[in-house]
Amino acid sequence: MGLRNIAKKSVSARVLNLFLTVLIGYVLLLILVRLFEARLIFFPNYPDRMDGDWHPPVLPVQDVWLTAADGVKLHAWWIPHELAKVTFLAFHGNASNIANRAPIYEFLHDAPANVLAVEYRGYGRSEGRPSEAGIYRDADAGYDYLVSTKGIEPGSIISFGQSLGTTVATHLAAHRPVAGLVLEAAFPSASRVAQQVYWFLPGISLAVYGQFNTAAWIKEVRAPKLIVHCKQDPVIPFGFGQEVFAAALAPKTFVAIENSCHEEASLMAPRKYREALGQFLESVR
Repeated sequence: MGLRNIAKKSVSARVLNLFLTVLIGYVLLLILVRLFEARLIFFPNYPDRMDGDWHPPVLPVQDVWLTAADGVKLHAWWIPHELAKVTFLAFHGNASNIANRAPIYEFLHDAPANVLAVEYRGYGRSEGRPSEAGIYRDADAGYDYLVSTKGIEPGSIISFGQSLGTTVATHLAAHRPVAGLVLEAAFPSASRVAQQVYWFLPGISLAVYGQFNTAAWIKEVRAPKLIVHCKQDPVIPFGFGQEVFAAALAPKTFVAIENSCHEEASLMAPRKYREALGQFLESVR
């Protein structure tokens, strides 16, 4: 009987040690996620930092340089239109740069509208390293350039964001007066994305420091909103866009694109998108 009890205690001890080892290892994994979070969120060098057409022949691109509040020098594209009644302040999604989004800016430019495409710090030709607080400063620098340097009225500025840029556009619209907010492939928050992507890691949301809380910021935006999302978005689930729309105050419009796309809604369904955008801009005016 004594030997049997000793054996049971030995097995229990081994199971407990194994459990503690796994637990400690998992906690360390979450800590590593927290420490290297920026590298898991921002992808300025994918597929290549300077990839794309930096001189698109179909757009009257003017290179401009902005300075963020913390002194970081930023590159941007100013794309004027002589018949413009509104100006899009555009914030692209994660990975790559503004040069890879030239067809998107062409679509916006044809509205007709001016476009200021801001390159985040650490992306493309901009200096610095990306961070959540930093890219919000970058957005403010773009806004200040439009108002102070170009003389654009706040009442004609449309804050436009795609994917990661939807949080940037929403944060700006919550803090600065704008005519409207257009979001494409929006997500509620960083923690919701983490839960979706890393569903096999319980408690992953606890390791997420960055907020990117679009659902919270959009509740403070009183300007009209247009939210566009592809039903078969391979990156940001369609339901996430619906969550952001549900959190938004009226007036608001939701446009579902049937195609499989992420930031390419205007390329995959240009007629439907253009009609919805045209109606939105008319209501804003």
